[in-house]
Amino acid sequence: MDSHDKIIVAELTKLLLGGSAHVSLQEALKNLKPDARGAKAPNMPYTIWQLVEHIRIAQWDMLLFCKDAEHKSPKWPDDYWPKETAPANEDKWSGAISQINSDLDEFIELMEHSDIYQKLPHGDGQTILREALQMADHNAYHIGEIVAVRRVLGNWS
Repeated sequence: MDSHDKIIVAELTKLLLGGSAHVSLQEALKNLKPDARGAKAPNMPYTIWQLVEHIRIAQWDMLLFCKDAEHKSPKWPDDYWPKETAPANEDKWSGAISQINSDLDEFIELMEHSDIYQKLPHGDGQTILREALQMADHNAYHIGEIVAVRRVLGNWS
């Protein structure tokens, strides 16, 4: 990987971890009261749990798509959004957060050891660069929604 590629991967990593234009997922969830995870805010379509779980599922799908030509994506949109409005228990919540973090670490590792411009042989034009940008954009959008839900619920400081 040449020095220009290293700079791009470093910037993508920063963007994926929270960027400089938006908060990270960890910051968006910091001091979140457990009862707020499944609370429905007025005029908001999703709970924080549903947003977290959606981020987890979509990010996992993008990671596996990049790594495994045999990977089959979940059915859109049904399988990307949980039906339940709250996590069943603390283990489900912490497991989702843990998987988001570990999948993100794995994706960053993949970027660091790949030609991010090379088309994925099993795709239709996708590259790791394109998937990184999509993942960062997708996560930032839904992290912003988490912050908005927290504000509406009066649970953002």
